[in-house]
Amino acid sequence: MAKRLSPQLFVSRLSFYTTNQELKRLFSRFGVVTEARMILDPKTQRPKGFGFVSFESEVEAQKALKAMNGRLVNGRLIFVEVAKNEDPGNHGSS
Repeated sequence: MAKRLSPQLFVSRLSFYTTNQELKRLFSRFGVVTEARMILDPKTQRPKGFGFVSFESEVEAQKALKAMNGRLVNGRLIFVEVAKNEDPGNHGSS
């Protein structure tokens, strides 16, 4: 049985000028983006240079990951990977 992938992607090394709207626009050509969110510094409210993009389906997320990982966006080489969606209370103890 294939391992189920998350439809959420983690995008790093983004330009600090990237907005949520721009992040959504960048990824929406691969499918329906349900959420695009830049992570902000709590003190300054400025983007930290990474964010999350969620798709309606895993297939769309995989297409976006393959196409966007290692691409130049706003002069920066970005990295895209599947967001780690671990349940913190479920670390195997055996």
